[in-house]
Amino acid sequence: MDFSIEFRDIISIIVSVICGGAIGFEREFKNKSTGFRTIILITLGSTIFTIVSRFGAGTDDRISANIITGIGFIGAGVIFKDKLNVLGLTTAAVIWTSAGIGMTAGIGYYSLAVVFTVITLFVLILVNKAEETIVSLQKSKVLKISFAGYDITQLTKLEEAIKQFKMKSKRVQIYKENNGLCAVLMVSGTQRNADKLVEHMVQMKEISEFH
Repeated sequence: MDFSIEFRDIISIIVSVICGGAIGFEREFKNKSTGFRTIILITLGSTIFTIVSRFGAGTDDRISANIITGIGFIGAGVIFKDKLNVLGLTTAAVIWTSAGIGMTAGIGYYSLAVVFTVITLFVLILVNKAEETIVSLQKSKVLKISFAGYDITQLTKLEEAIKQFKMKSKRVQIYKENNGLCAVLMVSGTQRNADKLVEHMVQMKEISEFH
């Protein structure tokens, strides 16, 4: 069995590092948890395993499947949930996509790997602008408010303020914490009025924290 390094393998490694570096730079620039070095190592590792799979008869599919499984574990590690939101889904998707690009480079489809990289960067950079536009037009927001005390009239006062800013609110959840009353409200209205409401809430002494 010949284990000698072929020129195409070197090209595969170089292409995977370049593609991973381009995606990793964008992640690092946005200060994401999975940055420049991590994405490069993910694409490079996927390329290496894809190259190695050629030296074992009948192991190609199994190694490819194991790459996907391994990347799944890494992706799951960057996803976490707070009380209101799930964070890290985009980063996990980038990890998964980067592994696919590394595998594409590993089998020798260099042009396709570059095309996939360009498409990925397009989604991460340009589509992000579209998301920002959508957010600016968004008419519903979820607010978690912590009050300084357990007086329910504090919540009533906030709901009256919401009406003054020509917005609507719906109580999603009310509960007690160690430091005071907490409420989760679904608030709907224009973005401009929502910004004014936030400024007003900052000035309310009854509110100790909100997000």
